[in-house]
Amino acid sequence: MTKIRKGTKTMLKTFGRVFALCALLLAAAVAEAEPLDAFKDLEGTLDIAGGTAHIPVMTQAAQDIMTFNPKIRITVAGGGSGVGVKQVGEGLAGIGNTGRPLKEKEVEQYGLKSHPFAIDGVALAVHPDNPVKSLTGEQVAKIYTGEIKDWKDLGGEPGAIDVYGREDGSGTRETFTDKLLGKAELAPTVNVVSSNGAMKTAIAQDPRAIGYVGIGHLDQTIAGVAIDGHVPSQENAASGEYPVVRQLFMNTRGEPSGLTAAFIDYIYSDAGAKIIEKSGYIPIPRSGK
Repeated sequence: MTKIRKGTKTMLKTFGRVFALCALLLAAAVAEAEPLDAFKDLEGTLDIAGGTAHIPVMTQAAQDIMTFNPKIRITVAGGGSGVGVKQVGEGLAGIGNTGRPLKEKEVEQYGLKSHPFAIDGVALAVHPDNPVKSLTGEQVAKIYTGEIKDWKDLGGEPGAIDVYGREDGSGTRETFTDKLLGKAELAPTVNVVSSNGAMKTAIAQDPRAIGYVGIGHLDQTIAGVAIDGHVPSQENAASGEYPVVRQLFMNTRGEPSGLTAAFIDYIYSDAGAKIIEKSGYIPIPRSGK
């Protein structure tokens, strides 16, 4: 009898542990499903356009939602912050993304409302084989104005510096310019690319390149460059140690409603925060709610 009782106790303990684990997994599954429940009875199309740094977050959220409810169709396009403002302002998109705050004239012209959802840093980057991994803010400014033209003047291998920048209207460009260049005039030799993805490709394929991307886009294909001793990382951006930072915004024409409002709510949910973190950014809690 004693052996039977001991065996029974062991079985009960094991069953209890399994039951507790199942309960935790069920609770986690319910918690994940709850934000998506808002889309249960919705249908229709939502078009999103603008800042390219936003694309990984927007795309993953859209996939989650459309998988949950196939009656919903969400398109995500880039084009830069200026395109985001124009598209949402003219009613061509439900959400226009920007990597910068809206300008007063944009708010007045279109009646836009901003929804900041993440912190991102803008990192200077070079080819991984480039030995130059640290520069001063003054050196960066001289590179982009054309005063410094050769890597040997920065401690690198001799050779012309291939300078890359973003198009006019890019939120990434505006943050980089405001924080590091001020009102300095860019050299006409700066090669202009139209997205963070295009910038990564250009730098990864050019050993003499220098450019800038959102920190969330740094990976093994390009190397971040410290500025005045501050290493570009999301942790340093969030703590304030790294100075070249910005917020990422979703913008709507007036107060959002329907599918647009539900999408924005999802970005601010716990599930959305996980997507933001996985994309390399720092989530921002919703203000005023």
